[in-house]
Parts: sequence; C-alpha cells; structure tokens
Amino acid sequence: MAFVDKFGLWTDAQARAADEVAHRIGAGDIEVVRFSFPDQHGVLRGKTLVASEAIKALRSGLNVTTTLFAKDTSHRTVFPVFQSGGGFDIPGMQGGADVTLIPDPTTFKVLPWAPNTGWVLCDPYFQDGRAVPFATRRQLRNAEQQLEAQGYRLLTGLEVEFHVFKLLGEHMSPDDAGQPGEPPDVGLLSHGYQFLTESRYDATDTVIELIRKNVQQLGLPVRSLEIEFGPSQFEFTFAPASPSETADAMVLFRSAVKQVCKRHGYHATFMCRPKILNVVSSGWHLHQSLVRVQDGTNAMMPERAGDDLSVVGRHYLGGLLQHACAATAFSTPTINGYKRFRAYSLAPDRAIWARDNRGAMLRVLGGAGDPATRIENRVGEPAANPYLYLASQIVSGLDGIRRQLDPGPSADSPYETPAPYLPKTLDEALECLRHDDVLREGMGNGFVDYFCHIKQAEIDRFNLEVSDWEQREYFDTF
Repeated sequence: MAFVDKFGLWTDAQARAADEVAHRIGAGDIEVVRFSFPDQHGVLRGKTLVASEAIKALRSGLNVTTTLFAKDTSHRTVFPVFQSGGGFDIPGMQGGADVTLIPDPTTFKVLPWAPNTGWVLCDPYFQDGRAVPFATRRQLRNAEQQLEAQGYRLLTGLEVEFHVFKLLGEHMSPDDAGQPGEPPDVGLLSHGYQFLTESRYDATDTVIELIRKNVQQLGLPVRSLEIEFGPSQFEFTFAPASPSETADAMVLFRSAVKQVCKRHGYHATFMCRPKILNVVSSGWHLHQSLVRVQDGTNAMMPERAGDDLSVVGRHYLGGLLQHACAATAFSTPTINGYKRFRAYSLAPDRAIWARDNRGAMLRVLGGAGDPATRIENRVGEPAANPYLYLASQIVSGLDGIRRQLDPGPSADSPYETPAPYLPKTLDEALECLRHDDVLREGMGNGFVDYFCHIKQAEIDRFNLEVSDWEQREYFDTF
C-alpha cells in the first residue's frame, strides 16, 4: 500500500489533484519533477525525479535525511545528529535517518524557466506516518485551525521588497568554497532614490518583465511591480489569499526570482540590508484582516463611523502588540534584519500602532463601510520563513481576541510616542521568544526550543567573527 493511502494523508481534493498531475506527467511533456519542502529557514530543499519515478512518488513519497532539519543558514549541522534522538530527543531523528516527503499535489506547477520541469511542494513524515514536528508548513496550518475554531479566518496580502544586481563575477576558486562560500561581485541596475519614477521603472523594465512573466506563468497572484526607494531595489505586491496560500506563494516567489535572475546574468537577494554602499534596507509588509467563517465578511470593519477597527479587530491588534517582541524572532529571523529598525526611516523601532502612518509597526487602514479594512504589519524582513511569520501573527492576534486586549490609542508620532522598543538584535528577540508563554503554547514548546537553538548557533558563530568595524576601531588605536 502506498504511504499516502496507508496513513490516510490526503483530502479528497488532493487525491483528485494527484490523478490530474499523474496524467499530466504521463503525457510526456514533463521530463523531471522537483519535489521541494520549505525548511526551517523557508529555503526550498528536496530532490528531482525523472517522470516515471515522479508518478510513483506522488503517493509513495521520497526519502530525505533528517539532518536537513538540523542546519543553520550556513548549512552547518548544529545538532548532535548521531546521538540518541538526533539531538532533538525525538525517536526517528537520530543518525541521519530518513523521513518521507509526501507531495501536496494541489501545489503542482510547471516551471517556465526550466524546460520540461514540474515542481511540487511536500510535507515531511516519519516512517510510521507521524508528521515531523519541525515542518514549518504544518505550523501555519495548525495556527489557521486554532483561529478557525474561534470562528475566524485570516486573509493576508504581501508587499515584498528585494534587490536585483548585475552579476559581475562569481568567486569559484576552491578557497572561495565554504559554509557559507564567498558571495558574488555585483553592480547596480539603477542609482535609486527616484521612488516610483516611471523613467527609472522603464530603465529596469527588462529585469522587471523577466520576473513578472515567469511568476505570473506560475500562477502567483501578482498585483503590482514597483521601483522602490533605493538603488537596484524593487517591490512586488500580491493579491489577498489565505495564510497557507500566501506562504506557499512567498517561498516559490523568492526561489523563482533568484533562479530566473541567475540564469540571465543577475543576482537577486532577499537579504534585508546588503553591505553595498548606498543600498537601503528591504522590508516585507504583511497585510492581514479577519474574515468571519459564517458569512465571509470582514470582521475588522467597524460599524460606527470614526472607528478605526471593530471590537474584535482592536483585540487582534492588541495581541499583535502584546507579543511583538517575541514574534519579531519569526518576522525578522536574521542577524542582519535588525539593522533595519531605525527611527524616521519608514521602518518601525517600537511596538506601536497608528492610523495610516508608515512609521508605525502596525498601520491600520480602512474604516466603517470599507470591506478592505486591515492591519499592515511593517516589522518583517523578506528573508523570513513565511510560515512562521504568519503563524506567529495568528497566535498573537488570537491571544488578543481571547483576552480582549486593548491596543490603546493611535500614535500620531510613532517615533516619539512612548512604547516598548522592538528588539535591537536577534539575541534580544530570541530571549523574548523563550519567555513568551502564548507563542510557546501556540507553536509548541519543542518547536520554539528547536528554533531558538538553530538561531543561537548562528549568533554564536557571528560573535566569533572579527568584523571590519573592529579592525578599524582597534587595530591602529591600541
């Protein structure tokens, strides 16, 4: 019996989709299929199978090593995987044992930039049919189910900033390899600082159209393409969708942009603040609104003129504020991302909300009679794992609803109004997360400890490096 059937892993819709995918692969136009899953960092990993084997793997799955869950962003294994329990204290994780990737056939795509290539997202399971507890896609689904049990669904929309540079040269000598290796040399596509100007857009139209055509052929719900503030900086926005659909779109979008650009002599990066002169930080603004399960209406839209949000919307907002410090570990999970939090910079520096003010962490839009009433969280960086970012928002907002938290008044001066500051480092954010009982319960104690362990390993490695700043500051003075 196939793995899927043995453990009853698919819905009826997934089973029907699998039949359609098998027929499509069997027609002969698709020669290989990439089976991918989003790891703890939101990076896609997996294997590629030839068409005949891909059809079998739709229901039987394919095996990958558990060490993939033990790696930091340098791809170093930071757990003692050969000990009992693999350093996770979980049976089935030790010794680099296998887990089985089971495709979600509803996510199947044909990659427009890779000839005759299919692609499908997967979920990992142990050999006995148990779900791997560190699978971040499952974290988001669990959060969505918690919210739906309270009578609500979340609708989410993306604004994603990123950079695309000319690829001038890659460092490919043996001494350039490593964990990580030496990054490429790049040049600017534009000088920037001409925010939303049509002439700058037209000058970079070749790259923008290259990206747009490929991501739209993937079926991603692109709304707009924009020239952002800084040199070689762009922004794509996406139509609202469910959190799971939004997160799936985000991991595919990032991967597609990097692959397409690389094939055409460009280097795309979703790193928050590249160390390139005059280049500015990139953010990821997450729009979110509550929808009532019973009738599909916007539960954040207030009934009374002059109100910014409904009562439940204010409670949800209060939850986002209450857990902002801890949730920042998921919305901004890199050491680099905290260099974006600066006052008077269109990025937040404290946990505060305001009516239509881009300086606040939480920007409230809409009002009575406006079905697009929503909250825009401006705290995220584009390198975040979207499943964890969105899950942390749901868990935080749901706590606000349950405890009827009051977010207080709108801040007219978000960089001057007293409010708790956001963490200034990833280390501070992890400390907040470790002590946040609500996020621990909502995302699981074991998962939070696992996530903190991986991120702490990155911090420890960073702290051992001698920076350019230290060399300038001390080498001649002392």
